[in-house]
Order: sequence, then structure tokens, then C-alpha cells
Amino acid sequence: MGRCSKGALPRSAAASLATLLLACQAGGPPEPRGPAPIDPGATAETRALFANLRRLTGKGVLFGHQDDLAYGVQWSNQPGRSDVKETAGSYPAVYGWDVGGLEADAGANLDAVAFERQRGWIVEGFRRGGVITLSWHMRNPVTGGNAWDTIRAVPAMLPGGVQHEHYRQWLDRFADYVNSLRAPVLVPMIFRPFHETSGGWFWWGARHATPDEYKQLWRFTVEYLRDRRGMHNLLWAYSTDVFDSKQAYLERYPGDAYVDVLGFDDYQSVRSPATRAVFARRLRDVVELAEARGKIAALTETGVEGVPDSLWWTGTLLAGIESDSVARRIAWVLVWRNATFEREHRHHFFAPYPGQASAADFVRFAKDPLVLLENELPDLYHLERP
Repeated sequence: MGRCSKGALPRSAAASLATLLLACQAGGPPEPRGPAPIDPGATAETRALFANLRRLTGKGVLFGHQDDLAYGVQWSNQPGRSDVKETAGSYPAVYGWDVGGLEADAGANLDAVAFERQRGWIVEGFRRGGVITLSWHMRNPVTGGNAWDTIRAVPAMLPGGVQHEHYRQWLDRFADYVNSLRAPVLVPMIFRPFHETSGGWFWWGARHATPDEYKQLWRFTVEYLRDRRGMHNLLWAYSTDVFDSKQAYLERYPGDAYVDVLGFDDYQSVRSPATRAVFARRLRDVVELAEARGKIAALTETGVEGVPDSLWWTGTLLAGIESDSVARRIAWVLVWRNATFEREHRHHFFAPYPGQASAADFVRFAKDPLVLLENELPDLYHLERP
């Protein structure tokens, strides 16, 4: 008898029969119930990315790098190059990109990455199976200054505010750009707006917007892009800077209905092994907060400029992650960009490159069973039925 055939069943099996018949009418077993993206209309690939990142919890931590394909310490705009790949043999598993400047209809972002070329690199990384994250160092809508211009702006952007229609135009530009990222399906991406919200250096930060104002801005942004613009390929990542308690972390949290990923940026407690306990505690707190809500936890930005410690990758970063059985359940860790020295004339890099002092240790880090680069990823965009 096939699994969809009807035979005599005891009364106690009535509920199971009803469920099974619905499944048969749909052509297969019932979809598993459980945590899901906040967007009920999320694309199949976006739903799969969410589920698969959760399934990898505790089994692997994806390694990411900002602007990895665009430039490196000794090169810029050369197809196929990557400081991570040239050091460890594989591209990173997570690609970080930024759309700061898109709001001003600029041709390139704040780090001089042309948006047209960035479009190609995003599609390239996705086609190889990598994960795409987007941040947005948005200009101050009141002054026109950069993201670090801390003149108070958030109230002006909210519905009824003097810059609200202007902000909607910015969101429309963002939607048009992201909707152009196809391979051929819409590329799923993890969107992390208004990041490091607990800090005071951005105009949306804690010293320049109240928790309620920040939450209103976040919720409006989600609802406008998802519900008005029909964007269904985004997972939404909330991130603070470093924090001292779970209560502090949640102070500006927009709510479970508006967030898919709980993350934080840490450039402080990762500087040396001396603060490993603090680093591990922050990781553990974010993981516990995320798992209690059916969300994904991530170390959304980190690193040490210039990586002067030749053993930093295994001795500080990996040691901190592996020091706690809960902390090691973060989904990914992303280090910041590798500025091209010839162009910027400064040693501003956060991943190694061949010959750099920490390169050998980075290879050991990449070979650790917990750390995943792109060549070790399962198919994150297909959802296997249990």
C-alpha cells in the first residue's frame, strides 16, 4: 500500500490521516514547521539559506571578508583575485558588500567600488555557492554628510518627518539595485542596515536616536521594502557594537517579527587573548538570544587592523569561538576589508595576504574542522526535506 493510500485506521490516527491527506494533495510530505524568515513570501532560495544556516549551527562557522573580490592589499579590480583565496586556497564563504552612496545615485560606494562591478561580483559569489551580506553606510539625510555626520536625523526620516519622502526615494533606489541582482534567480542576501547601533559614531547610533525612534525606523524600512516594494530575497540582520549584557543588547532591538539574524560587531575584545573570556561571553549571549527566538547568530564584523599578531587567527579568534560550547554556534564571522595600499597609502587590512605575518596561521585557521570557506560549503540554496 502506498503512503497516500487510505486504509482502515484507528480513531487515534484521525489527525495524522488528515495531515497525510493534505500532504498527498500537495504532492509530498508536509513542510516542516519551525523557525522561518520574517517574510512569509520569501523566495525559495532565501528560505533555504535561512534554514541551512540554522542547520549548520555548531557544525561549522562560515568565514567572510568584506569587498573580497574587488581589491586586495597589492591589487585592485583584477578578475578572479582574492587575498583570502591566494592565502588559503579558497574564496571566503561569506562576501560582505556595502551600498553606501546608492542613496545619492552615485556610481560607486564609499570605498570606491563601482556599483555595476559590485553587481557582477555579487552574482559571481552567489553562483559559486557563497553567502552575500549587504551593509549600508547611508549618508545623513538631513545634512547630506556621510554616515559619520552625527547631526540628529532619524525623526526626520519617520512617517510625517520632513525627510520621509526623501528616505522613501533612497529605499526605492536600493530596491531597484537589489532587484537587478539575478543569477538568474534573485540573489538572496543578508541585509544589515543601521549597524553598530549601540555606538555613537553613526547618525543612527545610540547617542543620536532614542531606542523607540530607531525601532520605528527599522520597522518602517522592513515594511516598505518587503510589503510595498515586494522584496522577498532579504534576511534582515540586526547588529550592535560590543555590549555588556543581554539587556543592553536588546535595548534597541526592533522585535522578533522584524529580524532574522542577531549579530554584533567586535573590534575590541578580539585584540588579544587577554580578553578572550569577554569575547566568548558576548558570542554566547548573542547565540542564546538568537536561538531562543528561532533566529541566526553571527559575528557580523570583526578583526584587527594590519593583523600584527602572527598567531591571531588561531590564538585569539578561533580560540575564543571554540572556548565555549555555546559561542561556537555562531553561523559566520566576517572580517573587514583589505584596502589597496597603492590607492589609499595606508596599511588598512583585516585579512591576510600571501607573505603577511599571519598568513601561515590563517591557513591553520582555515583548515580547522569548525571553519568553512567557500569550497567546503554544502548547497545552502536548496532545502532538503527531512
